[in-house]
Amino acid sequence: MNLAVHGLSGDIRQGNTYYEDFHNSFGKFDFVMANPPFNVNGVDNFFYTVTLPCTLWFFDRGKKHTNRKDKVLFIDARSIYRQIDRAHREFTPEQIEFIANIVRLYREEHIETDKGSQKLMEQYFLEGKYCDIPGLCNVATLEEIIDQGYSLNPGRYVGVTEKEEEDFDFSEKLHALNEELERLNAEAYELEVKIAGNVVKILEGRPNE
Repeated sequence: MNLAVHGLSGDIRQGNTYYEDFHNSFGKFDFVMANPPFNVNGVDNFFYTVTLPCTLWFFDRGKKHTNRKDKVLFIDARSIYRQIDRAHREFTPEQIEFIANIVRLYREEHIETDKGSQKLMEQYFLEGKYCDIPGLCNVATLEEIIDQGYSLNPGRYVGVTEKEEEDFDFSEKLHALNEELERLNAEAYELEVKIAGNVVKILEGRPNE
């Protein structure tokens, strides 16, 4: 099938927008989806080869005019997946639709069930309205986030399911250790880059930083 699009133009540039704003676009978008990189210079295919959980942040400028302006919806989707093999998992269309429907309920919008998420919706949201569900989703206020040291780790707010409560202390400790490990890895990488840069400057006869 051939698809012709008329009247469109674009200025596509290769780069890392976390470090450079090629299009002077700051403050011009209503929605932003970001995959914050860690321990890498670029953002190519770094999720596929690591076992650490990743976090997606969605910034919605439009919510400042709603009752959601001082709130953040956290979703922990680590227990929602289809196992491909021992090392890889994926979201099915049904599961993706279900996760999106959590956001739609939170925004008081109509849900979608074309991909087959109806059973999951009935399992978790019997009344067809948003509610906090331990281990899955939780709405936190800015005050609560400040109390947590501005942490945006969903596990801090979503908590655990009733089935997991027996191991709550271990799970909480594991989350804390994982956060600390990620922080130390990031600091180690930044130090490695700085040391490498200073070595190059020394070899070139320039003063280091």
